[in-house]
Amino acid sequence: MATLTINGRPVTLEVADDMPLLWAIRDYVGLTGTKFGCGAGLCGACTVHVDGEATRSCITPVASADGKEITTIEGLSSAGDHPVQLAWVAEDAPQCGYCQSGQIMQAAALLADNPDPSDEDIDRAMKGNLCRCGTYNQIRAAIKHAAAAKMAGRDGEEVSA
Repeated sequence: MATLTINGRPVTLEVADDMPLLWAIRDYVGLTGTKFGCGAGLCGACTVHVDGEATRSCITPVASADGKEITTIEGLSSAGDHPVQLAWVAEDAPQCGYCQSGQIMQAAALLADNPDPSDEDIDRAMKGNLCRCGTYNQIRAAIKHAAAAKMAGRDGEEVSA
């Protein structure tokens, strides 16, 4: 049994300790925005935040998340208006959309740690998140857009994507 906080709500799961967090989130909690991609932690489609850190949920056992705060794409913003989400739309980053939740979660974690990343910082942080549609330029532009919006918000200016 594991007790997690998922998107601000306490959840107790009676599942095997070695069950991947991804399947607990999708199949037991019913939050399907987090995607299964490779099952080996290599593509990033399953990225969620565990205590604020971008984590591959397909290789993270539920037992290792016990007592921790989990944020999925559904919990990033209840209204879908997180700066990264707004920037994703503004920069036309989504194509097929399959990788997008993982990309957005990785980008949000990057900006939480580094609010003004360089291209090199972005490339390094996003390296393990694969996009089969190849929208890497739009993804980088969206991250820079979100960073600019967040920086403007810190200066007291109105923020819009």
